[in-house]
Formats: sequence, structure tokens, C-alpha cells
Amino acid sequence: MAELAWFKSSHSTNEDAACIEVAETPGVVHVRDSKDKSGPQLAFEPAAWKAFVDFAATAEV
Repeated sequence: MAELAWFKSSHSTNEDAACIEVAETPGVVHVRDSKDKSGPQLAFEPAAWKAFVDFAATAEV
């Protein structure tokens, strides 16, 4: 498998300790902790990831 192209949100900063990174491949969205690049990863179907992002964008803090 080719190496994944990971990216962080444009809202993330180097000082932010609570960041995730995302890499998209056909049919799968990979998610990992930006502080533990060799640690565990989650994998979501694109529709499930979109549903989560949409929910998180509208959730009250």
C-alpha cells in the first residue's frame, strides 16, 4: 500500500495539543492522533465520516 497523505485542519496550530490528522483513500477515510503518528488509526467509510463531521460542525459546545 502506498504511503498515506495526512493533513490537519487549517484551524490547527502547533500549540494545539488536541489535533487529529486525516488521510483519504478511495472508499476509506483514515484518522490518527497528530501527536502519535505511529500509533493506532481509525478507518471510516466516507459517508460515516461525513455524517460525523456534519454533526460535529453543528454540535453545541
